[in-house]
Formats: sequence, structure tokens, C-alpha cells
Amino acid sequence: MLDIRIIRETPEVIEATLRRRGSTADVGAIVALDEQRRALVTQVEELRQERNAASKEIGAAKGRGEDAEAAMAAVRELGDRLSALEEQERAASARLDAELVLLPNIVADDVPDGGEDEGTELRRVGDPLIVEGGTTDHLDLGIALDVIDMERGARTSGSRFAYLKGDAARLQFALTQFALDRLGANGFVPVVPPVLVREEAMWGTGFFPADASQIYRIPEENHDLFLVGTSEVPLAALHMDEILDADELPLRYAGVSSCFRREAGAAGKDTRGLIRVHQFDKIEMFSFVEPHASTQEHDFILAREEELIAALELPYRVVNIAAGDLGAPATKKYDIEVWFPGQQRYRELTSCSNTLDYQARRLKARVRREKGTEFVHTLNGTAFAIGRTIAAIFENHQQEDGTIAVPEALHEYGAPKVIRKTRTGVTA
Repeated sequence: MLDIRIIRETPEVIEATLRRRGSTADVGAIVALDEQRRALVTQVEELRQERNAASKEIGAAKGRGEDAEAAMAAVRELGDRLSALEEQERAASARLDAELVLLPNIVADDVPDGGEDEGTELRRVGDPLIVEGGTTDHLDLGIALDVIDMERGARTSGSRFAYLKGDAARLQFALTQFALDRLGANGFVPVVPPVLVREEAMWGTGFFPADASQIYRIPEENHDLFLVGTSEVPLAALHMDEILDADELPLRYAGVSSCFRREAGAAGKDTRGLIRVHQFDKIEMFSFVEPHASTQEHDFILAREEELIAALELPYRVVNIAAGDLGAPATKKYDIEVWFPGQQRYRELTSCSNTLDYQARRLKARVRREKGTEFVHTLNGTAFAIGRTIAAIFENHQQEDGTIAVPEALHEYGAPKVIRKTRTGVTA
């Protein structure tokens, strides 16, 4: 959520950032609602003072031995007016809040303009395998090796579910432990968070209302629960309604969880294999930092992502995502896109976003100061989306005989050196 003072004092800045995103939100209407609410707050305060003064007059009249009925009637009349005015103030505040939660975050000055395909490439690392007509894609490799089974996944759960078997399952656990070791060395505390969260966690992180269509809902008798599409949600809510000490910051977490996405509107797009599935496992970085430190922390998270992908020997490029393709909470986002030889193109493997105080303001996560409190800044970044990472390893490390040469960095974590077809699906 944006600070209403910024909207009030610099509406032109907010209008400009909304235009860059392609948003049609009416900033003028929000400013008008704020003025209406503030006027009502002033009237309520003035009427309270008037009622307090009238209440004192009751005692004064009694002290003088006079009939206090007139003063008591005045207090009752003022009380009725005050109740009505307070109700108007609550209604005005609710209307304003309903508009504020729809606003996306401001866009950083160094974010390029444009839409989905107009991000700025910052650098490329590694040499992509360029083959006319492409190479074998990860699903065909996984089927041939009998370690990925989409057909039975669909039979069990519907389209875009998969079984990972044998060495592919071992590869998943190796990737998880490898990432946790590397991230732990950089101060990220491993967390296994809940994957069912209440609605306030979805609103607090900014996934509602913008991404509500992508979320699975579990109705309960007393309240709804929602399956998370990323552990960013429960990690952000970890310090909801808390005041943190400045010397605790930065707080860095590495969340390990299953994730669930409806992928509404994605029919016919990237539906083959592990690229866009309804259930996947993921390791997510999340940081709570001092406001002045979020830009530096953003670069820090990006560097961790690059280290992990480089260790897997995957060719990649870093992209500064364009304003029109930013999610609502992000002021700036970097994507790392890995080369997929089977498609002969770069595909997103990780992303990391700086949300400034947008999420913290909604979640009421603050840092203690000598003269009060201040909202912290929050950031998130993918370490590994496991399914996509396995797909990238399969395609980039396939060998002429159809086997997969697993990156050396994963061998000590239980991954085989080579994935080949075996009777059990596990290489000895």
C-alpha cells in the first residue's frame, strides 16, 4: 500500500508511475476521498471537544445548585450528532482504503518503460547451445529416462501435474540442500512455512486483488484459506503486526515449500513439461531490511541467484523488467533467464523484487526508532523453482546418448553424476 501522504502531496508522481504501468486508477478520486475523510476527522474532533465541554457544564450546574437537565439534553444531542458523524468518518475511511489497496507500487526511476518483452538486458553469462531446430527438450528426455511422468500425473490429478521419479527426485532434494547451504552461508535462515494462509496474508503481500485468479481457495466454516503460489506470502507474514528492533535487521529467510498456481488464462501457453505446472516446489529468499538498505539488498539477492545458477553451469542473462510487466508490489524486478536449448530461447528461471514499504505498510511490519516506528522494506527472490531448474539442467546437460550429466556442485548432496535409464530409475 502506498503512503497516502505521498499521494496527497505529489499526485503527479503517482499518476506518472501509474501511466508507466498501464494502470487506469483515478488518483484525483483518491485525493478527493482523502480530503473528505480528513474533513470528517476534523469535524469529529471538534464535536468531541464540544461534547466534552458540555459534559463539564453538567457538573458545574450541579455544583451551583442549578437544574442540569438542559445541559444533559445538550450532551445527548451532541452525542447523537457525534455518533452519526463517526459513522460517516468510518465509511469514508473504508472507501479510501478500498481504493488504496488497488494501487500498485511506485516504479523506480531506472526501470525501463514498456511491457512484457521490453525489459532491458543487463548482461549475459555463459555460451548458449544454439542448434538449428533445437535439441531434445526436457520432457522427452525425462520420459526416455523414465524419471518424469506427466501422463500418469494427468491421470491422477489432471493436466499440468507431474511425477518426478528416481534420479529426478534425488536431483530435487540435492538442489534443495545445495541452495540452503549456499544461502545459509549468506545469512538466510531456512524456514518451512505454512502453505495455507489466511486472506489477510494475501492482501498484505499485494497478491490480492491483482493475482486472485491464480490462487487456489480452500473454504472453511469460519474463514477461507488459500494455497500459496510462493512462500513469499507466509515469509512476509512472519513479522506481520510486529515492531522489530533496528539491530535485528536485516532478517533474511530461505523458505522451502510446495507452491500452487491455477495458471488461469494460460491454456496453450508453456503447458508442456515442467515449465508451467499447477504444483511445484520452490526455495524463496525473503529479506526485512532498513529502508535505506533495500537497494543494496536487492543487488545482494540478485548476486545470490547468479551464484546458484552459475554453479549449475547454466547459460543465463539478467533482465531489468519493464514497468508494464511488474507485479503490483514491486518497485523494481530483475529476472534471470536461462537458455533452454530445446526451445532455443531464454526463459525465466528466477526473479527478485524490491517492494520498498509496500508490503510492510499493509502487514504493519515496522522497525523501532527513538521517536516512534517506521515501516521496514521487504524484498524477495527465487533461489530455485525446482521443476524449472530440473528442466534447465536436463536440456543444458544432455549428452549424445540421451543421458544427463549432472553439475558437479550437486554431487555431494546426493545427486548422481549421470542420470541414465535404469530399472529402478535410480543410478547406483
